[in-house]
Amino acid sequence: GLRADDGAGQRVAAAVRDAVAGTGLEVSTGADRGAAVSPGVGSARSLLILLAGSLGGIVLLITGFVVAGALGVTIAGQRRDLALMRAVGATPKQIRRLAAAQSTVVAALALVPGIAAGYLLAGSFRELLTDRDVLPSELPLTVSPLPALATLLLMVAAVRLSARCAAWRTSRMPATEAVAESRSEPRTPSRGRTLAGLLLIVGAGALSVVPLLSRTVLGASVTSMAGILAAIGLALAGPALVRSAGEAAVRRLRPGVAAPTWLALSNVRAYALRLSGVVSPLAMGIVFVLTYTLTQTTVLAATSDDTRTGTLAQYELTAPALGGLPDGTLSAVRDVPGVRAAAPAGTTTVVWEYDELGEPTAESAPAMILAPDARGVVDLGVTDGGLDRLTGATVAVSGEAARTRDAGLGKRVRLVLGDGARVEARVVAVYDRGLGFGPVVLSRDLAAGHTTTGLDQRVLVRTDGTQEAGRELTALAAGRPGLALASTAPDTTGADTPPEVWINLALVVVLLGYLLLSIANKLVAATAQRRTEIAALRLVGTTPRQIRAMMRREAAVVAAAALACGLLLSAVPLALLGQGFLGHPWPAGPAWLLPAVAATVVLTSYLTTE
Repeated sequence: GLRADDGAGQRVAAAVRDAVAGTGLEVSTGADRGAAVSPGVGSARSLLILLAGSLGGIVLLITGFVVAGALGVTIAGQRRDLALMRAVGATPKQIRRLAAAQSTVVAALALVPGIAAGYLLAGSFRELLTDRDVLPSELPLTVSPLPALATLLLMVAAVRLSARCAAWRTSRMPATEAVAESRSEPRTPSRGRTLAGLLLIVGAGALSVVPLLSRTVLGASVTSMAGILAAIGLALAGPALVRSAGEAAVRRLRPGVAAPTWLALSNVRAYALRLSGVVSPLAMGIVFVLTYTLTQTTVLAATSDDTRTGTLAQYELTAPALGGLPDGTLSAVRDVPGVRAAAPAGTTTVVWEYDELGEPTAESAPAMILAPDARGVVDLGVTDGGLDRLTGATVAVSGEAARTRDAGLGKRVRLVLGDGARVEARVVAVYDRGLGFGPVVLSRDLAAGHTTTGLDQRVLVRTDGTQEAGRELTALAAGRPGLALASTAPDTTGADTPPEVWINLALVVVLLGYLLLSIANKLVAATAQRRTEIAALRLVGTTPRQIRAMMRREAAVVAAAALACGLLLSAVPLALLGQGFLGHPWPAGPAWLLPAVAATVVLTSYLTTE
């Protein structure tokens, strides 16, 4: 790097460009120096935008859904007041404006502490990302008012739209009908709403096919989005579905059924809108937890399966204290009795530059370094070309990368290596196991001279499987200072779990807590609004014990309906995810997850009712 006097930067840069003209060297000044010194920072910016967009989209969908449901319950409790205002001459536009205004005031009060907390926690979140190696430490935190402005606009827009939609029916009805309906629900759910919900559910099913077509982390992430879209569709079509289910259940009741049970099922039929407003968020919570968590565990299982199946070597020999394996180590390993194959290997990080939709794009990715004789120790699932061609400026790429980045066999790709050197390499092999081995593999010749020490990082060793061969390798490592022998068996402690998995799981916990809190508030509000109904039941002779029994049976119906809907909406996306990534129609994940979710839903339903 050069340091110039004040005001002389452009003159010095021009002189240096003239001096290096024709050599292939480039001169960078100003902000462009960062990309030259740390080429991975540019791709990290793209990753940060992708991460923020993904998390922001999920958060916006869920918060918007919850806010809309909460406002629906709140304004439903004000229907009589709004109907009376219509009776004294308020116009439909004034009713909707009033509903939007009062909701906007509440949103404004919540935005102030929320935005302040977001700015205070931004630095801690950046430290978490850098500590987990998701982002490079060179990428600084930039504080700007734009995130606060975007949050303000999105939240206010969501609140105002939700409030207007919730007050739409009451504001459009004639005054006398509005007053008459203020104590009951509409007899017929909106056909447009029901149709929109069913279309969303069908669309979510179509979106669930993506993991069958794209066996990548991005393709797997569509599973969660499909589940949430289906849950939103359920919220729209819920009243019609709940009413139909309630009518079918009442028709099948035996004549001698207990009074609380008859009352509970009659309420399901008569108050389908109220009940679906409680079932839908509970079902969304189930869908969100199952799809988001099982997507992470399924991708991890598929990655581990790729690595385990593709790694033929049983041992790896390294020299971490020496910065690389000394000369002569590879030949010594090959001379050990029982060794069938041994090949050098390494890992690095490259920035892959390519065009996407006509725009230049760069993506940072891990890359293996292999020699032409690596076929004896690894099996990448080569479908075209061969690893024996990895000589000179050549690479092997995953099938998904070859398809999406126009990097098929014989094509040339542009890479930035770990030391910042830009190279062009020819694709000589295409392989299937991209999840386990990354999107690109460099030839040993291409990486030579671009690593810190220039030495091989490790040697992968495949033996005849006998204990004698293992003892001989152990003796070889013990007899040479600095060498370390380890098994290539995959880690089962979670130490190798990608950092983005922990971030996603943390997001699941935070959003689940938010969902449960909002659902509990909604259940309490819906129950409190039934005081007149409960008082009427007491007047006709219903005992407090019968009322409590009725409420508990309604809670059981809510929990059962939410579990059934949540499981059904999660089943198709997760089955297609398992088929695409694991080869069987079920995902990988902890066995305790489903019982834990079911217990949480049941407890939430019963405790809030009590």
